[in-house]
Amino acid sequence: MTKKLNKKLLISILVFIFLILISAYIIEYNLGYEPCNLCIYERIPYFFSILLISKIFFNDSYERVTLLILSLTFIISSLLAFYHFGIEQGFFKESLACETRKITENLSKEELLSQLEQNVVSCKDVSLRILGFSLASINTIFSIILSAIFAKLFISYDKN
Repeated sequence: MTKKLNKKLLISILVFIFLILISAYIIEYNLGYEPCNLCIYERIPYFFSILLISKIFFNDSYERVTLLILSLTFIISSLLAFYHFGIEQGFFKESLACETRKITENLSKEELLSQLEQNVVSCKDVSLRILGFSLASINTIFSIILSAIFAKLFISYDKN
């Protein structure tokens, strides 16, 4: 792969990442699907990757290291998304990051009303499916593909 092809590929990936984030916000704000806590955490690697890819375009130094960091970022993203998918499928229990608050007898009326108004979304509830796939499963697939692309770019970097 030549460096020009790498830059074109990086631009394509950057556009793809923007589309993923825009889609997430459209689903949340226009379609009215409230994200759970893990859904929000799963957006962080995409924002981080926008910064790293932009860094490659504006500063060529440490480009190979940045590709490695991008690959590791999406490996972590795929693990997080798979964990979320596992919670949806019942493979894993909900963690503290996504567990809804338990109502106990020690709450005052005001605290109880405050908790009921928060309307926390559970990570195991799938409110939207696209072609039969939950958004967590789609994110798992995208993250695995992106981590493989960045790993390939990292490995083939010296051959450019």
